[in-house]
Amino acid sequence: MLKLLLTCEHGGNQIPVAYQSLFQGHQDVLKSHAGYDIGALELFRELEPIADICFFSETSRLLVELNRSLHHKKLFSDYTRSLADSDKNFILKNYYYPYRDKVEQLVQDFVRAGRSVLHISIHSFTPVLNGEVRHGDIGLLYDPKRKGEQQFCKEWRQAINKQSPAFLVRNNYPYLGIADGFPTYLRKRFKADEYMGIELEVNQKFPEGDPKQWQVLKDVLKASLSEAFQNKRPQQQQERVA
Repeated sequence: MLKLLLTCEHGGNQIPVAYQSLFQGHQDVLKSHAGYDIGALELFRELEPIADICFFSETSRLLVELNRSLHHKKLFSDYTRSLADSDKNFILKNYYYPYRDKVEQLVQDFVRAGRSVLHISIHSFTPVLNGEVRHGDIGLLYDPKRKGEQQFCKEWRQAINKQSPAFLVRNNYPYLGIADGFPTYLRKRFKADEYMGIELEVNQKFPEGDPKQWQVLKDVLKASLSEAFQNKRPQQQQERVA
């Protein structure tokens, strides 16, 4: 049976007390899209009832980037990159590994029990980055080489358009689904018939704009994800039997 896993790596902008001095005078940055994914945790809460299991973090990505691999140059931000190795290791041990290991272990447990996992990682993106306007309301990020992910995103996009054709849905936008991220890492750990990883990106103009329109978008995403997931479950069971 297919299980639905929701995660939110950038749900908040909290900084542990021991490291707050690094961010003195930079509260505006913490409150901006650089500090966290605005609206992502709220959307996560909206979708939570339809998931089998959920994980989220409210620690700011400016302390350590949970959606990056250990080798990535942006694992630590400009505020933490100059810390001593002992401090970095402490941060990894207490904030990075516990989150990522817990999610990976959950997927492993499901796979060992003969189940497969659909992982939706919830994010949001700033409407304008470096002076460039992003043209899109919803982004569905996946690995095109994984046909299950590609097909699910196609069906989810169709369900979104059926609910509300006014929203502009784009594939692998504003980032590529194969770029370094938590789902990309998990794809290397699990086979395509064991794990599907999708990153959902929502334009921050909605949580920062009209509350009614933001609620409409959340409702559409909840209804469409539920429909696409329920349709996928029997398909996935048939594929495994075959």
